[in-house]
Amino acid sequence: MKLSRLAENTPPSGILAISNAVKKRAAAGERLLNYTVGDFDPWLFPIPKLLEDEIVRAYRNRQTNYPATDGNEDLRAAIAAFIKQQQGLSYTPQEFMIGSGGRPLLFAAYQMIVDPGDTVIYPVPSWNNHFYVQLTGALPCIVETKPEHNFMPTVDEIRPFIKDAVLLALCSPQNPTGTCFSEPQLKSICDMVVNENARRGAGEKKLYILYDQMYYLLNYGRQAHVSPVSVCPEVQPYTIYIDAISKAFAATGVRVGWCYGPEPVISKIKTMLNHVGAWAPMAEQKAVAAFLDNHTEVVAYLTGFKEALLLRLTKIYKGLLEMKKKGLPVDAIAPAASIYLSVKIALPQDMTTLLLEEAGIALLPFSVFGAAHARNWYRLSVGTCRMEDIEPMLGSLQKVLELYTEPVQRTGQH
Repeated sequence: MKLSRLAENTPPSGILAISNAVKKRAAAGERLLNYTVGDFDPWLFPIPKLLEDEIVRAYRNRQTNYPATDGNEDLRAAIAAFIKQQQGLSYTPQEFMIGSGGRPLLFAAYQMIVDPGDTVIYPVPSWNNHFYVQLTGALPCIVETKPEHNFMPTVDEIRPFIKDAVLLALCSPQNPTGTCFSEPQLKSICDMVVNENARRGAGEKKLYILYDQMYYLLNYGRQAHVSPVSVCPEVQPYTIYIDAISKAFAATGVRVGWCYGPEPVISKIKTMLNHVGAWAPMAEQKAVAAFLDNHTEVVAYLTGFKEALLLRLTKIYKGLLEMKKKGLPVDAIAPAASIYLSVKIALPQDMTTLLLEEAGIALLPFSVFGAAHARNWYRLSVGTCRMEDIEPMLGSLQKVLELYTEPVQRTGQH
């Protein structure tokens, strides 16, 4: 059957291919420890009780018709107040667009800024940028990040490519790595963008930063969250933020996200998504507005949620370091934010398949996030991790590593 070039050339998601294969095996009765999903087990991590109650209340109050096309005014006002309180960023409710999660907003931002043939800069590993680039017909400019920089891009790595670029896609905390920008790192990048836009003539397209900060509330204090406008106010006309309740409140299925930034760009995103109809449901919008307005409930939920996530991340991280001390070829980056741990397994085998087959452990390789040169690195997600499973998982992992590691390599003998 002949379809469009887009239909024929858009590859399926490598992330979902692995995750779906794991789910099928689990459904067939296999005992698996699934650390692939960027989601939550709602029995371990339920959404906030107040948010749940407000959703139910909204439906019972017959809040089931169309919402405002750019998002209900009460929700946009609540989010504007929330980010002012959380990050000190000042935006008016008119500078927000509400969507059904972050994905349609990311896609729309790409579509409204990027023409076919334009250059888009993005680091790898990162989530989904390569697909958005392909869907817009853009020219990808890929920055291969390094573990010594915690897989965050540096200004020197980006600078050679900015002259012709129209979009710089950044994410902090980063998916899949769980690492963050430092203030000097991000400020130097933003200063460069401001200077580049000052260089461009009146008829030239500007260089915009698309800043995904979906996980910023899940920060564990190792390094404070920073954002472009907070470190460089001059970059505000060129920065589009993407955020949602999906990760910070374990509400991936509630589907309420928002973008905000310069009104000329946001207004075009609104126009596009009005045609698509990618709105968050009315009842969920009403509920999220009520929840975000209750500062006490927000703080209480985040405190307990973050403690539970960090407990899991730290326990796994320390277990991996113990294996490293024993000479096994494993390492990890200390958890800084999000639900992810960056894990290195320095063996020549395909550990994705091997761990699944021999230990029942499912991880995602950085290669499915576009990082061709980080072949020994994997994302481990604790969103569905039970505390009682961690010790058995670490024991199974150690057995596999011992089996496939040469004794001379473990002892360091020559």
